[in-house]
Amino acid sequence: MGITTWKRRDAGAENTAQGMATGQDAEVREPAASPGRNSLAPDSDRLARWQEIRQEVENCTACSLHTTRTNTVFADGTPEADWMFIGEAPGGDEDRQGVPFVGRAGQLLNAMIFALGMKREEVCIANVLKCRPPGNRDPHGEEVRHCEPFLLRQVDVVEPRVIVVLGRFAAHSLLRTEEPIGKLRGKVFRYGENNIPLVVSYHPAYLLRNPADKKKAWDDLNLALSVVSGNSGSA
Repeated sequence: MGITTWKRRDAGAENTAQGMATGQDAEVREPAASPGRNSLAPDSDRLARWQEIRQEVENCTACSLHTTRTNTVFADGTPEADWMFIGEAPGGDEDRQGVPFVGRAGQLLNAMIFALGMKREEVCIANVLKCRPPGNRDPHGEEVRHCEPFLLRQVDVVEPRVIVVLGRFAAHSLLRTEEPIGKLRGKVFRYGENNIPLVVSYHPAYLLRNPADKKKAWDDLNLALSVVSGNSGSA
């Protein structure tokens, strides 16, 4: 199965959802510049804080994952984003490149972002864990405890208008719940000291295996968009 191209929202969200549901390719147009904070001059203090956290992550030896990693995987995009996407942990490609969400799952995430009228470099993309668990196993609780303070600080620096959590493990980690992802979707939660709105969706890797659920993922993105537009409440 190829990666579905998602049509930009301003080119017709209804057709986009239909294309996602059927797994058919859809037209894509060149995105316009996002009107968010990332279109403004860089905030030097924000960037300095961001680089400080990045350096701490690169030097981290708090758990055993530092002995098996090739690279730490800090984040991608901009710390001046309105949208922040958070996954669970790096895989093999991410470990080799030091960048989150690469490979086929990353291509699909890029298409999701594009469908919202943005480019990858205009959002912030991160993971709960900054190092790859061996064999792509689920992260251990101790590993999450060591990494989550980094994520909290990342969110504090970015101050996004919405967080989209991708996948079961990331949702469980951030929301401190064991609820199935199907019961977490369709709601707006709050995360961190600043109560950032948070929406749960499927991981792109899951969507590649289950393309019929792309329509649900598009619904999740529209919920997040309504949060950014100020048209949604919270759980």
